[in-house]
Amino acid sequence: MPPPHGDDESYAHTPLIPPPPLPRRATARLHLFPLLVAATFAAYYHLVAAPAPSYYQSLFLSLGSNDTAAAHLRALTIRPHLAGTPANALAAEHVVSTLSSLSFPTRVTPYSVLLSYPVHRSLSLSAPGRATTAFALVQDAYPDDPSAAASAEAVPTFLAYAASGSAAAEVVYANYGRTEDYADLASRGVNVTGKVALARYGKVYRGDIVKNAHEAGAAAAVIYTDAKDYALGKTFPDGPWMPPTGVQVGSTFKGVGDPTTPLWASSEGCERVSVAEAMATDDMPGIPALPVSGRDGQEILQLIGGDVAPEDWQGSDGAPVYRLGPGPAVLNLTYIGNETMATIQNVISVIEGKEEPDRYVILGNHRDAWTFGAADPNSGTATLLELAQRLSELQKKGWRPRRTIILCNWDAEEYGLIGSTEWVEENRAMLTLRTVAYLNVDIAVSSSGFDVSATPQLDQLLKQASKQVQNPDNGTESLYDLWMASDGSPLIGRLGGGGSDYSAFVQHIGIPSIDISIGSGYAVYHSLYDDFAWMEKFGDPLFRRHVAAASIWGLVALKLSDEEILPFNYSSYVAELENGAVDINERVLGMPVSVSPLHKSIKEFNRAVIKVDSELKVLQTWKVWSPWRNNPMRVRDLNDRLMMTERAFTDREGLFGRPWYKHMIYAPSRYNDYGAQVYPGADDAIQTAKRTNTSESWQSVQHEIHRIARVINQAALVLSGGLT
Repeated sequence: MPPPHGDDESYAHTPLIPPPPLPRRATARLHLFPLLVAATFAAYYHLVAAPAPSYYQSLFLSLGSNDTAAAHLRALTIRPHLAGTPANALAAEHVVSTLSSLSFPTRVTPYSVLLSYPVHRSLSLSAPGRATTAFALVQDAYPDDPSAAASAEAVPTFLAYAASGSAAAEVVYANYGRTEDYADLASRGVNVTGKVALARYGKVYRGDIVKNAHEAGAAAAVIYTDAKDYALGKTFPDGPWMPPTGVQVGSTFKGVGDPTTPLWASSEGCERVSVAEAMATDDMPGIPALPVSGRDGQEILQLIGGDVAPEDWQGSDGAPVYRLGPGPAVLNLTYIGNETMATIQNVISVIEGKEEPDRYVILGNHRDAWTFGAADPNSGTATLLELAQRLSELQKKGWRPRRTIILCNWDAEEYGLIGSTEWVEENRAMLTLRTVAYLNVDIAVSSSGFDVSATPQLDQLLKQASKQVQNPDNGTESLYDLWMASDGSPLIGRLGGGGSDYSAFVQHIGIPSIDISIGSGYAVYHSLYDDFAWMEKFGDPLFRRHVAAASIWGLVALKLSDEEILPFNYSSYVAELENGAVDINERVLGMPVSVSPLHKSIKEFNRAVIKVDSELKVLQTWKVWSPWRNNPMRVRDLNDRLMMTERAFTDREGLFGRPWYKHMIYAPSRYNDYGAQVYPGADDAIQTAKRTNTSESWQSVQHEIHRIARVINQAALVLSGGLT
């Protein structure tokens, strides 16, 4: 206390008289002072002393390990590991032990689901004047194959969920087995009814190939790999292309998730339809079918007569002339399958967020493979584990994510996206409420190049992140440079196709998502030759591409988990909606249909985008000392609107005839499960209307346009944060 009147000596001899008590408010202020100091220091540490998210992002990029990725891939591909087999359970144990060793809480979530395995297969070819050929239906081992012993464990070549039965009939060549190919055959007077349809892989999902054959009246279907699409150079082991005896196996199920629990989760004790009921649905192919090699396909084609097939139906240079049939070649096909309930295992690992633990950034990849799965899917699994190792190193340096990061390793994706779908269906309410984004990697590495698909609000984030990752094939360039140099069109694909585990997240519950791959497509897909030797020799000899895949995947995850304001930008979405509207307008010209409700709703959405962009600019301009820092609820509100806008594009009734698909902007084409379709409900209705040309069918088109307009208006309200 200072001396009164500045007199030190007199003050020293002044009797100590207790001061009067402070007013209550002053006392409270003194008690609060230490708290204010602590709060100020905490704010200073948060703003200045604590490493910024960019520090940990740079550190993450510096920690990539080729050796770690290679070691995980080798461990995962020792044996073929089809879903529901003991070998795949061992692969799950590898994933669990790796993630647990990093001190990430990890658990296995099992489901009992309907899977399909072959019991008996036979295929023989006959024609007048020649001996019958019985096909071996075997993929040959190659000289010095390091996986030769394990290859014997591979499940024989088959098409999962194909109907059990036999057919002996003349062959009709159906090109790629698309609906337009069967329409072309019909226009040429070629009758498919009761015949065996021979089609080649390459344009549409195999389940659609078989389903289209069934709907055209075929008794059975055979699918082969044509050298025109799969053997454009030296074949494995001398080159990356499919060997003559290579066979692409796979599922023919057109649905999503466990066939015995349509629209709900396959939880313990749940309601189920019977196996017979599941196999009788329209999502199943309905006829026997088998996949065969390019060599076997060529032998069949040589014995087909009839008219010469069109030029674009022909094979590669040097191939025999392809003819349409029917006959005189006759195929005798038998397939007996075993559809049985089996246990699958998802592996879930959680890195809990510090400030917003109730907000999730989810990374996912599947583990199960038709054979060894070096590219599909275990390049992705190895990448996930290498990425997890880096996150563990960040934790040792003091990092903890702002939002929770969940690492998921799905099972039974190959059969119909089963593991991821069951998990999403079981956790639908929580995921809908809390998920910021889902980041998918299926085939992490297959060749050179950068291939990415996303919901549009993540476009700018992907471009920004790719500029920070090194091109694995050219150390002087970024991944962005590689991406921009590609001849792919469009640059960023959309997630309307049903090809991987993003489907349940985007198309069922409306979660912003991405799908990333280094390379796009490879010839030994789903064959016995997708093994570690192929990857080490041709896919990624130095495993730099695996490191690049982990870098871009993890960097996007860190930006979404750590940045205070979510890095979403909806401007690209406006352009996407407008382009889709233009396409619809062109397809309904001259018909009693108005597209104006759709155009009007897009304008409303654009206004909402402009409004939120303005808010973002204000917050980013005054990022440090702006008053919004004293009102975290304002940031939370903005982030919630950015996060939840994608949900508003869903409709609870789903697409007409396909109710599981709730998203009105993105879903698979009805006639090609791999094909991404913008405004899928309108597309379905327009195709039906053009085929039937009735007033009722065109009214259905108008109804679908109104449905789309309504969800876009809902999205505009969510993004703007207003009520009508």
